[in-house]
Amino acid sequence: MASVAGYLPEIYMGLSSLLVHKLRSLLTMLGMIFGVGAVVAMLAITAGAQKEMMSYIDMLGVNNIIVEAKEAVDRNELQARRAVSPGLSFRDYRAVAENVPGIEALTPRKRFKPQTLLPKVTQDMPLLIGVEPQYLEINSLRLVEGRFFDPEENQTSAPVCVLGETAKVSLFGYEPALGKYVKVNDQWLQVVGVLAQQATAGSDVEGLEVSGQNNLIIAPLNTVMRRFEDNNSYLKDEIDGIYMKVDQGTNSIDTANVVSAILTTTHKDAGDFNVVVPAGLLEQKRRTQFTFKVVMICIAGISLLVGGIGIMNIMLATVLERTREIGIRRAIGARQADIIRQFLTEAILISIVGGLLGIAFGFSLSKVIAAAAGWSTVVTATSIGVAFGVSVGIGLVFGIYPAMQAAKLDPIEAIRYE
Repeated sequence: MASVAGYLPEIYMGLSSLLVHKLRSLLTMLGMIFGVGAVVAMLAITAGAQKEMMSYIDMLGVNNIIVEAKEAVDRNELQARRAVSPGLSFRDYRAVAENVPGIEALTPRKRFKPQTLLPKVTQDMPLLIGVEPQYLEINSLRLVEGRFFDPEENQTSAPVCVLGETAKVSLFGYEPALGKYVKVNDQWLQVVGVLAQQATAGSDVEGLEVSGQNNLIIAPLNTVMRRFEDNNSYLKDEIDGIYMKVDQGTNSIDTANVVSAILTTTHKDAGDFNVVVPAGLLEQKRRTQFTFKVVMICIAGISLLVGGIGIMNIMLATVLERTREIGIRRAIGARQADIIRQFLTEAILISIVGGLLGIAFGFSLSKVIAAAAGWSTVVTATSIGVAFGVSVGIGLVFGIYPAMQAAKLDPIEAIRYE
C-alpha cells in the first residue's frame, strides 16, 4: 500500500500536466487510440471468424466426408459430361462402401425442389432430400419433436418425413407438427419428427451447399426415389451426394483421398463431383486466418508505433518546456530516479488513457464492421486485456528515453534555462 501511495504525487502531477494541455494530450493519444482500436477490432474479427468456422465444422462433422455432385453450368456442359461419366450413382456408393476401410456409417442423398407444397409456405420453398436413417448419426442431428424414420420405413418407401426447424415454422408456424401431413407435389407425407436448429454458414463452403440446412423436408431415400419423378433424369445424377462418417482412429483426409481416387477412376476424370473434408477445411481456414491475423497485426503495429513515436516526441517537448521545473526539483533534493519516475508516469498515463479510449473505439468499430460487412465479431476479455497491455507497454518503452534525458539535465544549467 505504501509503495502505491508513493506514486500518487507523480500520478497527480501527470494528470495535471495532461489537463493543462488538453488538445495536445488528445492529439498525442490519437495514435494510441487508433492502434489499440485496430488491435481490438482485429481480435474481434478473428474471434468471430473462429466461432463461425467452428460452427461450420460442427455442422458438417469433423469426422465426416461429403461427396457432392457438381452441377453443370448449362445443358451443353451436362451433355458433354454424360458422354464421359454417368454421374454420381448407387454404383459409386457401393464402390465406396465395399472398398474404403474405416467408414463407420454412410448414406446416399437425392434432392428435389418441390413444385407445390401444402400447407403453403410463408418463407422460401424447402428442399426435399431423400437419405437413409444413418443420416441422423452421421450429422449428429438432434430432434425436438418425434423421431427419425427407421430402416423398415426406408425399405417399404413409407410416406413419412422429418422437418428442419425453418421448414417446420414455414409450414406449420410454432404449433406442434408431429403427426401432421405435408403434400409435396402430388404426394402426402406424414411428419414423424422435427429437427433442432442447426448452425448454418452464411454462404456455401467449397462447393458444398450449406446455407439451407434448416429449410429441409427429409424423407427416406426409397420414398423419394420411388414416389417423386426427376425430370430429365437421364441427364441428372442418379444420386447427388454421399455422406460418410469415418471411425475415430481413421484419418478423414487420407480416407477422402481414397474416395476421390475411386470416384475419379469410375467417372473417367470427368470432374463432375467434389469431395469435401471438414477436417481439411478446418486446417485451410486456420491457415487463412493466420495470414489475415498477421496482416492485421502489422497494420495495428504500425499504428501503435506511430502512437509511441508521438508519445516520445511530446515527452521530449515537455522535458524542454519544463527544464526549469526539473532544475528546481533537483536543487531541492529530487534524485534522478524521481525525475525518471515523474516523466515515465506521464508517458504511461497518456498511453493508459489513450488505450482506454482505443478499447472503446475498437469495440464500436467491431460493431460497425459487423453491421456493415455482415461479419461475425466477438470482443473478448482477452482481446481487451491484450490491447490494454500493449498500450501500457508502448507508453513504458517510448517514455523511457525522454525520462532519462530529463534526469540527465544538470540542475544548475536547468535552473538558468529560459
